[in-house]
Amino acid sequence: MKKTFFLILTFILFSTGLYAQRSIEENEESFKKHFIGSSLFMLGNFAAKNRPDFAQLNFGRRLNSKNAVSLEFKTWKYAWPLGIPFGKSFEAVEEKYPGYIREWGVALAYQHFWWKGFYSAIHVMNARQYYFDESGEQIDKGYQMFNTYRLGYQITFANNRFFIEPSLAITHRPFQSKMPEGFESLNDKWPLYFIGEPGLHFGFNF
Repeated sequence: MKKTFFLILTFILFSTGLYAQRSIEENEESFKKHFIGSSLFMLGNFAAKNRPDFAQLNFGRRLNSKNAVSLEFKTWKYAWPLGIPFGKSFEAVEEKYPGYIREWGVALAYQHFWWKGFYSAIHVMNARQYYFDESGEQIDKGYQMFNTYRLGYQITFANNRFFIEPSLAITHRPFQSKMPEGFESLNDKWPLYFIGEPGLHFGFNF
């Protein structure tokens, strides 16, 4: 996953230098009400190990030049508690679950643009969890609410047809149902939040 983060960071720097930002305010003539998009974290699916099998699809509507709402459909799998910060414990062998969790979720997101392309957003996701042991057999299922609080910058190009949104976020899980034995003991060692999650959404306006 660290290689994926570096790849995404390189892409952000390249894109920022290549394209001049045209804010929605400055391009009312090219304002588009709807958008569809995803996340470049899908590149993590090509990692040599610990692949998240991540997929995301967003459908959104811009209410005006400052506000947008969207629905996000997501699925991924993970084998470590989500609250482990970057450092020596991140994806450490001793912190690995005795299996993995597959999640399917739908999030409602609200995005507000403050100045130029700078924005803040909140994503509230309800997610169904499926627990698998190390042999790949499903052993349980559960639920969690997964919220994301994001600060980012939107870069548009091709007359506001396309955009990318590098960002940083705090993720928070205000509710988690009971987990299977072995999963819960590891999960309880770590906070229900994660600070500094990088993001890179992209999409098409229409």
